Amino acid sequence: VDSLRDMEILLDGIDPGAISTSTTINGPASIMFAFYLANAEKRGVPFANLRGTLQNDILKEYIAQKCWCFPPRPSLRIIVDLIEFATKRVPQWNTISVSGYHIREAGSTAAQELAFTIADGFTYVEECVKRGMNVDDFAPRLSFFWNSHLDFFEEIAKLRAARRIWARHMRERYGAKKPASWLMRFHTQTAGCSLWDKQPENNIVRTAFEALAGVLGGTQSLHTNSMDETIALPSDKAVKIALRTQQIIAHELGVTETIDPLAGSYYVESLTNTLEAQAEDYFRRIEAMGGVVAGIEQGFFQREIGRAAYQYQQEMERKQRVIVGVNEYVEPDEKLEIPILMISDEVEEEQKRAIAEVKRTRDDRACTAALRALTAAARTAPGQANLMEKILDAARAYATEGEIRNAMREVFGDYVESSEF
Repeated sequence: VDSLRDMEILLDGIDPGAISTSTTINGPASIMFAFYLANAEKRGVPFANLRGTLQNDILKEYIAQKCWCFPPRPSLRIIVDLIEFATKRVPQWNTISVSGYHIREAGSTAAQELAFTIADGFTYVEECVKRGMNVDDFAPRLSFFWNSHLDFFEEIAKLRAARRIWARHMRERYGAKKPASWLMRFHTQTAGCSLWDKQPENNIVRTAFEALAGVLGGTQSLHTNSMDETIALPSDKAVKIALRTQQIIAHELGVTETIDPLAGSYYVESLTNTLEAQAEDYFRRIEAMGGVVAGIEQGFFQREIGRAAYQYQQEMERKQRVIVGVNEYVEPDEKLEIPILMISDEVEEEQKRAIAEVKRTRDDRACTAALRALTAAARTAPGQANLMEKILDAARAYATEGEIRNAMREVFGDYVESSEF
């Protein structure tokens, strides 16, 4: 999706006011949101009727996923501008999904995933409050996204600890009065990094237990990975097995009949307390170094995750951590025949032609004026001009994603992190 024209094609025949749309976009989230809003506007759908979720978590990009557009501080400004804009004009939209999933996939421990993710969440809250927003106006639309890994009880305890930490800090630290502001609403996905290309059918079992841990930990929604995702885009059969895994848990196991069914277990309660204490220790360390952005700039998170990932790999290689079918119970003569999805180069060429057509048929004067206005707004101090408003104007004028990003890059520049290990 490179322009409003692509969004119009994507949603042709679909009423934006009748659906809830979730996107996993981060660095360009404001631009994709603008395309979505501009399309709804052209269709006559009021912004107030739109429902959906943006992932929009730029801090975890610097910590783990490494897909950003600008340096951390101007990127954080854009996030706050979007939250401020949507709180006022798109009130049913979940403005951010603070994501631990990618942090865990990068190699972190459960405690690090818990601490770093919630610290990111605190940062967004603090920046919005600094902007002058009332915490109870925007906090109910914040959401989270967690990983469910293989250590069954640890994952359950992690999710329990996350809810306790968030509720307490929102009440006591940020003064939230609405119970909806204390809630940690979250989605969970099973751990892609726990899957292997050796004996891939074993991944069905891994995913099932990870999904069950997510459910017992209280997730509101769930994604189960397919057994062959470590090799290629999943086959139809693998996707169906992953879906049926969820359905069996939901309808046959009885685990959805009660809330927090493992509450009161000595082990689960003790593990919850331990993870909570470890997270609080990380919060103190992060605060002492000047906050999350300072920690990113100093390479703190990268070093912590790098050490954890290295230790995990060493444990595997020494067989201190057994992975069935990988370092134990291996089948040396195993042969895999899994079809690989190939994408034709013509897809890229077709999109290039489509972009050229958009540029040929749009009002270039209006587009240039909108992009210049965006650049001028980016030069102002945070809070003086809301960049989301200017990005939306550029989207309406059929500016492309690249043009909109470049209009801000002229002011914000690029970001190259230092190597940390």
